[in-house]
Amino acid sequence: MAPPANSVELWRERFQQGITIQNDEIEALSAIYGIDFHTESAEHRTYSIDITEGVNTALLQVTMPPEYPGESPPMYMLSAPWLKGMKRQELCGYLEEIYLENAGESIVYMWVEKIREFMTEQAAHEPVVEEKTSITDAVDKLKLSFEEEVQCPEIYSGDIISDRKSHFQPHLAAVRSTAEVNAVLRKLYQNKKVANATHNMYAYRFICEGSSNLHQDCEDDGEDHAGGRMLHLLQIVDAQNVLVVVSRWFGGILLGPDRFKHINNATRQILESCGYVNHQERSKRNKKTK
Repeated sequence: MAPPANSVELWRERFQQGITIQNDEIEALSAIYGIDFHTESAEHRTYSIDITEGVNTALLQVTMPPEYPGESPPMYMLSAPWLKGMKRQELCGYLEEIYLENAGESIVYMWVEKIREFMTEQAAHEPVVEEKTSITDAVDKLKLSFEEEVQCPEIYSGDIISDRKSHFQPHLAAVRSTAEVNAVLRKLYQNKKVANATHNMYAYRFICEGSSNLHQDCEDDGEDHAGGRMLHLLQIVDAQNVLVVVSRWFGGILLGPDRFKHINNATRQILESCGYVNHQERSKRNKKTK
């Protein structure tokens, strides 16, 4: 006996919804991981992501069945020669927990980042092999030693902006040198939450003490053009002697151009709350909007 027509229609609807969600996830993964994301078979919906952390590498291959993510997890194969025995079982257990805790949601991104986190933890427990120090290494260590002596300026963090599971948070510090910029960045990256952000884009402008030269630069950290837009905003409001970092935690849903709106709003929010946007500039902006 053939199934009722309405049951077939319902199955088709669910199938199409699943494919749409899968396509969105595939597009997001491709945008995040770039050349590390590979399409193994579009027909069978099989994809792979290269994961590198320190000297260790891993390859996660996933195949998305029609029932994923609504009713079943993706099938996966993890290639990691350094991962053996109980450690492999431990990591696979974490991946299973992620699926059970997020049943019905897209989880490949969470899997990749969990593998990366696991690799980082394993590397931290590996013995350090001493190597001969070259002159270049010695100079680099001397430079790093000098920068570590620079007192880290106070860091202020702003309110979080959330949109479709993505979160944006700005951080600001007053800086007068590249050494202070690096000190602030090191301090921020010591925060595990910030270090695990998908992107930490930043821009800075400062004039060294005893100089009239303006130094400015920016970093996209994988979010193309984001750092440049932040720097442009700092230039528009003529903010000086300041570093602004915006951390973004990607939630699995592409935001399109809205992500730049949130990055700019987060940057302006922290600049205004810390007094880097002068009243004259604000009044000009308010007049234009009237």
